Amino acid sequence: MRKYRLMVIKGDGIGPELIESALDVLQAVEKAVGGFQFDIEFHEGGAGLFKREGYAFSEKSLMQASEFDAILKGPVGDPGLRLDDGTEASSISGILRNGLDLFANVRPIALLPTIQGVRGGHSEDIDYVIVRENTEGLYASRGRGIGNDRVMNDILMLTRDAVERIARFAFKLARERSLKRTSNTATVTCVDKSNVLRTMAFFRKIVTEVSSEFPEITLEYIYSDACAQAMVLSPEKFDVLVMENFLGDLLSDLGGATVGGIGLCHSGNYGSSLAYFEPIHGTAPDIAGQNKANPLSQIRCLELIFEKLGELDASAKLYDAICSSLKSGKFTLDGNGCPSDGTLKATKSIIQCL
Repeated sequence: MRKYRLMVIKGDGIGPELIESALDVLQAVEKAVGGFQFDIEFHEGGAGLFKREGYAFSEKSLMQASEFDAILKGPVGDPGLRLDDGTEASSISGILRNGLDLFANVRPIALLPTIQGVRGGHSEDIDYVIVRENTEGLYASRGRGIGNDRVMNDILMLTRDAVERIARFAFKLARERSLKRTSNTATVTCVDKSNVLRTMAFFRKIVTEVSSEFPEITLEYIYSDACAQAMVLSPEKFDVLVMENFLGDLLSDLGGATVGGIGLCHSGNYGSSLAYFEPIHGTAPDIAGQNKANPLSQIRCLELIFEKLGELDASAKLYDAICSSLKSGKFTLDGNGCPSDGTLKATKSIIQCL
């Protein structure tokens, strides 16, 4: 029996509901596939902890994180809880990403069966991955802005080492994806604003240099504003997109909107060995505790966890079960992207299809 240690952070708002759904599905996959078992350890993080202790995630938990095989995190934060500088106080994403050097934020954008995308179309029309540099860029200024009540300045910083490693990650991912397709073609698209910003020209230059290590992979370029349009009008052209931190945050939400909403979108944050997995959306406090949240973003994080751990059969079986529950009509979404019959029944429908 293969055993894995999983750190679980329930989070805030709809986070605990989503985590409950994901853990129910995890237990069902363990039984359906067999051969492995997860030992789960809960750690607190987010708004509740910040209100009590003045910090959103403890140093002890951060130090212990590297001892786990993977981390599953629910949405975290309270939009109304702010620091004196006006920024959100209870987010822990920056703590985890920078504290554990999880430099690659991987956000798959794919249209599931029966889900109505922004253009209509079929599930195979949209299937690409955004690779976002996770530790630098504009978000490196978090908590470091300089200014006064008349002017404020945040700095966009990129280093060669960080751009090189995120570029290599993107090219390797494109190669892996190509092996799963009959055409074996692979493309990395560098997304930037190099016509305006020196940092972005620097980013493009280094991505281009790294591309020489992967001659079998096509490198293309697109400005970030043009990319926003292309993600809506011609998303089928994309395979792997690599970009700076802030751009990745913005454009991945746009991508989510084209495949039915960010409530369907999962992500992984990868370092050299450790990784944590989370939905790309926030805590949605307006629907918390009402059995309305779409659990797919959290449940699909399990697919990435299984893949990271080499449990490929489990990942494939879970994906097939999700598709089956959608195709059967047991799992449908209302006009707001919420499960028509509620979170619990949506989760049960997936379990029944395993």
